[in-house]
Amino acid sequence: MQNSSEIKINFFEKLIGSGFYTGYIPFASGTFGSITALLIYWIPGFENPLVMYLVIILVGVFGIYVGNKFEKKYGKDPAECTVDEMVGQWISLLFVPKTIVLSAIIFFMWRFFDIVKPFPARRLEDLPGGLGIMIDDVISGFYSLIIIHLILIIFNIV
Repeated sequence: MQNSSEIKINFFEKLIGSGFYTGYIPFASGTFGSITALLIYWIPGFENPLVMYLVIILVGVFGIYVGNKFEKKYGKDPAECTVDEMVGQWISLLFVPKTIVLSAIIFFMWRFFDIVKPFPARRLEDLPGGLGIMIDDVISGFYSLIIIHLILIIFNIV
């Protein structure tokens, strides 16, 4: 078994796995990872569902892979790994009108669910490696997605 100093994480793995180095911010790294995801969402065209699906799937699968490496190097669900926050944030933004107000609401809603980890997110977070790192944020992203769409329907915003 390799010790943490022997685990090699290359530049690209570190870049994506740490959410463009937000994972190395010494406080609130998950929040900064979510902000980075929100900034990427505001790149023109990113809100296209096909683009978002592709990015969520590719980054999500890569997040499982790189999450395994981050966990071996830094420990269980390390703060240095924020790719999971990015994927969860993007899931919560699917099919929502691209406005600053809605983006802000979704950001705070997503952070709430990411911190609270409603069932079964908290339980599945205990899965080993990258899967455990990613799955709770994916579930929390879906909770945010469902709630924001219910709000949009109830208030006839869509």
